[in-house]
Amino acid sequence: MGDLPVEPTDLDLLTASLRADAPDNETFFEVLGTKLRSALGERVTLERGGGFLKRDNRVRSIVVDLGDMVLSATRDKGRITCQARRSVRGIVLKTEDLDLDGWLVRLAQLLAEEARRSAATRNALQSLLT
Repeated sequence: MGDLPVEPTDLDLLTASLRADAPDNETFFEVLGTKLRSALGERVTLERGGGFLKRDNRVRSIVVDLGDMVLSATRDKGRITCQARRSVRGIVLKTEDLDLDGWLVRLAQLLAEEARRSAATRNALQSLLT
């Protein structure tokens, strides 16, 4: 399969698609975690819990491992905090705090870069758009 370019409009579409599926942050975070886990498999770790009842097993944390970049987002008391960490051989060289929109843009950019090199990532990116 040849390399297909990923256009900036595709990145805009991806971030808009991820945002559009939920009316509030709590629901959005749940949908986002589920979509990412479904599309990227083992590269996404979801931490659940934090409700009053055991059946309230909502996503609390999303970690996306993209090799030398790890993106994490954590939901706590209605607030979402996000980080991007660059590491080399397991040593974190840089940690950057991001707002949620910045985190989504960074995620889309990293996935697009990887999609240029990998058919599996290209397919995962496509599944996030549909």
